[in-house]
Amino acid sequence: MDVYQCIRSRRTVREFKPDPVPEDVILKILQAARWSPSSSNTQAWHFIVIQDRNTLTTLGEICSQGRFIGQAPMAVAIVMENAPRPQLDAGRALQQMELMAWSHGVGTCFAGVRDPAQQVAVKELLGIAEEMELITVLPFGYPAEGPRKKGTPRKPMEEIAHRERFGQPYR
Repeated sequence: MDVYQCIRSRRTVREFKPDPVPEDVILKILQAARWSPSSSNTQAWHFIVIQDRNTLTTLGEICSQGRFIGQAPMAVAIVMENAPRPQLDAGRALQQMELMAWSHGVGTCFAGVRDPAQQVAVKELLGIAEEMELITVLPFGYPAEGPRKKGTPRKPMEEIAHRERFGQPYR
């Protein structure tokens, strides 16, 4: 699948088949993250691959905004260490992970872990040091069968793109 088609067709997936994600696909997902740009090339990220069924179930119980993690065959926790711009760098890495996964038929959904108590619980479960920043836990898996939306509506280009100055339509 070419990059443009991958970007246009990618959908958020919250229901997964139980089929495991093959190791070669997991490695490609991690490589995509590894090669993403970072502020001053700090590469201050860590990626924890989680496949243990009990750990995934527990993560689904802890993460109230990501209960679907508990049903996924695998997940990756994204952790930043002493990053100058942790949210930006992690976002770049996770977007590349999402696209690489999608290009292999594997879906995901960003799960926020915003509640401080949930952050602590996830860090304890995964052995993450207190001073490190847990950004998210991304569940990965093949989309469950079911009705699929044709596409997600997007605003017209005229509403979001400008030329030279704000308010000058891009045409």
